[in-house]
Amino acid sequence: MRQEGPLILDDRGQVVWFHPSKLGVADFRVQRYRGRPVLTWWQGHSKFGRGRGNYVLMDTSYRQIALVRAGNGIAGDEHEFAITPRNTALITFYQRRGSLIDSGLQELDIATGRVLFEWHALGHVAVAESYAKRRGSAPFDYFHINSVGLGLDGNLLVSARNTHALYDIDRRTGAVVWRLGGKKSDFAMGPGTTFAWQHNARWRTPTTISLFDNGAAPAVEKQSRALFLRVDSKQRKVTLIRAYSSPRHLLSGSQGNMQVMPDGHVFVGWGAEPWFTEFAAGGEVVFDGHFIKGADSYRAYRFEWHGSPTERPTVVARSSGSGRVTVYASWNGATDVSRWQILAGATSAELKPLRTVKRMGFETAIELKTDAKFFGVRALGPSGAEATSVTVPSS
Repeated sequence: MRQEGPLILDDRGQVVWFHPSKLGVADFRVQRYRGRPVLTWWQGHSKFGRGRGNYVLMDTSYRQIALVRAGNGIAGDEHEFAITPRNTALITFYQRRGSLIDSGLQELDIATGRVLFEWHALGHVAVAESYAKRRGSAPFDYFHINSVGLGLDGNLLVSARNTHALYDIDRRTGAVVWRLGGKKSDFAMGPGTTFAWQHNARWRTPTTISLFDNGAAPAVEKQSRALFLRVDSKQRKVTLIRAYSSPRHLLSGSQGNMQVMPDGHVFVGWGAEPWFTEFAAGGEVVFDGHFIKGADSYRAYRFEWHGSPTERPTVVARSSGSGRVTVYASWNGATDVSRWQILAGATSAELKPLRTVKRMGFETAIELKTDAKFFGVRALGPSGAEATSVTVPSS
């Protein structure tokens, strides 16, 4: 059975936190809201790569602190949920307009849900700019917005998959200031800088942009790349700083992202291909992980995160006879547990510390030889006891 939901892994690929969801989930990451770290993601239903849902914010105790919805009767799409320094959210949307699919963005006040800015591709970008092909009588998704980023000048950087272009949008007027890439590029594209079906464009400095160049589908390149581009706004030319490709030569037909970390490392999620890779600044691979075949993740990120769940640790005790018991200890979302203390007793009211072991992955199995009938576990961290589970009988 397919299981969806936001997932946090540690450096060894072990699960730290998983939140099962009956809805589709996308763009799960750590952001800052009102000066504090939060977990954020989109949740809803997606069809043909276009979503209808809303956006979740959780604090470090995994409590939902906000649920954001698009305004003006529009359904929020899965492609973007970016929190700005002024505690607003940039989101994407799709709307059918006769035989066309229009797409665009909103800036929302997170606290009130008020729409501060709304932009539509139709009226600003011609249908003739698209590289997509019409499919019978289906409405034509000619633009397909898939990322929105805030520029240092306050304008918005928009990526449109189906026009192979990035757009600088004036946040006051909605006017297209310039196009980068595509059929009507305002920039001369230097060697290695052209891209196709791209995702996740971001300003990194006043003169550099990063993006994930899918190169498919349909394929126009041999492999997908994560790109650093230098943008000379005065001379109107683009040059390649560096391209990062998977050691497995992956070609991803959809999704994908490129994250630049504070130490200069680059973390790449390969979208429809179930891999995620960390590169040193010079391009060397320092981490390469994957999901099972057939799984994918719209974007993948690497962040520092400290979680302190309000729920208590979980314990299960299984008896195998002859006084042998295996105790299983876990605490979904706890990041600072280093050891487990096993509590045991003849009754639930007589539990005493029996043994302390090192935490081993998401669920630690501890084999014991004891006559005790009831068990519990206590999570231990750098500052001592973090929390204690309920007491359970062995079974």
